[in-house]
Amino acid sequence: MVMPTEHEVGPGCGDLGAGALPRLRWSGHTDCGRVRKNNEDSFLGLAIDAREVHFLGKVGEDDCAGADFVFAVSDGMGGAMAGEFASRITVEKITAMLPPLFKQNATGIAAGFLEAIEQLFDEVHKSLTYLGDCYEECAGMGSTLSLCWFSGQWMYFGHIGDSRIYYLPAAGGIKQLTHDDTHVGWLFRSGTINEREAKTHPRRNVLQAALGAGHQFVTPHVGAVGFEPGDRFLLCTDGITDGFFEAQLPEILREGNWEASHLVREAVTRSGRDNSTAMIVGIEPTPAEG
Repeated sequence: MVMPTEHEVGPGCGDLGAGALPRLRWSGHTDCGRVRKNNEDSFLGLAIDAREVHFLGKVGEDDCAGADFVFAVSDGMGGAMAGEFASRITVEKITAMLPPLFKQNATGIAAGFLEAIEQLFDEVHKSLTYLGDCYEECAGMGSTLSLCWFSGQWMYFGHIGDSRIYYLPAAGGIKQLTHDDTHVGWLFRSGTINEREAKTHPRRNVLQAALGAGHQFVTPHVGAVGFEPGDRFLLCTDGITDGFFEAQLPEILREGNWEASHLVREAVTRSGRDNSTAMIVGIEPTPAEG
């Protein structure tokens, strides 16, 4: 388990100021792209309190008083309609499991959140594996999953596959919080190849880990980041990153005023070879009440 460490904690370590409440602004969008006929990507936004779970619209904002917020993107695989089915099952399973996990982790202890995320990934993996074993048309069905759970002044995350979570601090710059579960991703992280070579590598889309897809076990990458006003988080599938180099993302997001639809349209224009999905979550300051 990856616990919060110096390189995973944002500036200020989540200090929003005395009496201030974190306020989230989010935007999500998906597009089939210019090649594929069906969309195997899914995205999800939820608000969870002690009583129920609320589905969030594609665009919105709210403060974090009394509720946690969860955002996720998933990229399905498996051929025919199985990939689309896999990503949909993934987000539906998250919706069903999160309310009891919220109550279980109401203490706000980091270890509890990260264990809950690992449990969630394991249950989704079991569901996809079961369906893949039982139905011939679902054989090999699987999905990626990148998930952010905002609670208090921390963002807890879980990830598997080659979708990504980026952290864009208010001070500028960008950091990929997750690692791609591919051999090409490992070659890039180790410095063996550069980003351009990774983008054109013939095996760049071959996953070494995913939910379902014939994998016996899953070990998601989990961690936590403290946030402050002005910080942003980007969750996206590989259709987005296929169209951009990492250093281009902050500039594109600024041009689009942090709208996910702008980023997705730009990704489809530049590449469009795959489904493209993005969710952007920003931290907005809320004045303390008198």
